[in-house]
Amino acid sequence: MKRLIILVLAMFAVASSVSARLGDTGDQIEDSYGTIVQRRLRDNGTVTVVYKKDRFLFFVTFANGRSISESYSHVKGTDLSQGEIRKFLKVNAAGATWTPDNAGAGQRFRRSDGKAEASYTIVNGRPALTVREVHARAPDRGR
Repeated sequence: MKRLIILVLAMFAVASSVSARLGDTGDQIEDSYGTIVQRRLRDNGTVTVVYKKDRFLFFVTFANGRSISESYSHVKGTDLSQGEIRKFLKVNAAGATWTPDNAGAGQRFRRSDGKAEASYTIVNGRPALTVREVHARAPDRGR
């Protein structure tokens, strides 16, 4: 019983600490993710920002002032639980659903609207769930 209570409390902690998502502005994300640890302008014009809140690190890439990729990991570098992965995916569902895509190594997910994908892999030396926008390709017109 104690274990169930602890698990439920942990799920609420994750849910309450995560309310930003793909497409949000820097201000919206900063309000949700807390302290900025690092900010870097990349050569391609995007900006990467690392935030720390509670026991999580959030690695966010911005393009044109909005989030296009987010990675979630524990500060201590430990694995995310399956419940934490589900919560992060749910926050980024945008009314769609996530389904596992087991093509390739690691855990991969596709959003039912085709506008985002996710993978659970090593990012910056730690296990992390990365959710990113997927851009539709232009049709191949032949040459």
